[in-house]
Amino acid sequence: MKWFTGYAENLPLPNQSVDAVVSILATHHFSHLEKAFEEMHRIIRDGAIILLTFDIRLSQKIWLYDYFPFLWEDALRFLPLNEQVNLIQSNTKRRVEAIPLLLPYDLSDLFAAAAWRRPELYLQPEVRAGISSFALAHHDLAEQGVKLLAADLSSGEWRKKYGDIHNLTEIDIGYRFICAMLDN
Repeated sequence: MKWFTGYAENLPLPNQSVDAVVSILATHHFSHLEKAFEEMHRIIRDGAIILLTFDIRLSQKIWLYDYFPFLWEDALRFLPLNEQVNLIQSNTKRRVEAIPLLLPYDLSDLFAAAAWRRPELYLQPEVRAGISSFALAHHDLAEQGVKLLAADLSSGEWRKKYGDIHNLTEIDIGYRFICAMLDN
């Protein structure tokens, strides 16, 4: 396996040189999304482009955003799902499908809302450090949310307000797979 350093908008790969493209919760970090999608189309042969993306507009507002409102604001940096699909479809013969990702309660990959049923995980600095929205947030805002969450967990207030979430085994919080495949 080889690794390359580069930018999504200028991939250091020849035309039609890969079998598939996979992008996981990264599109909000691209500086020019349309150019990044053009590059994905340029380097792929006959395979699929698979994106795990997010559209907060499709999400129910869960407890996480009450403690860390900047997460909601940061999530608005993701283009609406239909705009992402339109960008991928433009100038291509690929069929594009958006598939909801229902998050189970016990995910081991702890991206932003993955610990939706395990609030105590957000108290851990190493968990927050692996979530770009926390890493990019103003330190004081994150710490304020951590202190409030810790106090509410300790006092039982969190369970009173949000404990019903423990009855769910999965939840739709706006994550979507976008699959672009060649039409046959």
